[in-house]
Amino acid sequence: MRMKTSELENTSNGRDGGLYTSKNVISLIARILLSALFLLSAFNKISNPAGTQQYMTANGMPLVGLLYIAAVVIELGGGLSVLLGYKVRTGAIALAIFLIPATLIFHTNFADQIQQIMFMKNIAIFGGLLMIIQYGAGRISLDKH
Repeated sequence: MRMKTSELENTSNGRDGGLYTSKNVISLIARILLSALFLLSAFNKISNPAGTQQYMTANGMPLVGLLYIAAVVIELGGGLSVLLGYKVRTGAIALAIFLIPATLIFHTNFADQIQQIMFMKNIAIFGGLLMIIQYGAGRISLDKH
């Protein structure tokens, strides 16, 4: 009886493909890349709260102090959740929900080409978050241990 290639991969080393298969490593790399953006953004907000809140005010946001804190908490908490693969679906959902108003408030001036690019970047990030929501963190994560 001949085994299919996928069956051979699943039985290598007597395990289910092993922890460090390309599928698992790629999921980890994707989580690292997605989370890096949110973690860097949170640290930038923390390092310049006055400038961040001025930018928010200039874009017509109300309750800037409260929303500033919410943004930092969501970006930091969601970013760490995605990075570590801990409660990853919850973290990805929080980041996706956060991304919707952030995109609509800050990146809809389509007369500015940079804002067009930022809008499309956020759409792509949203797609990555949807993949995490659908498929989870992968095997190399705290959720799996």
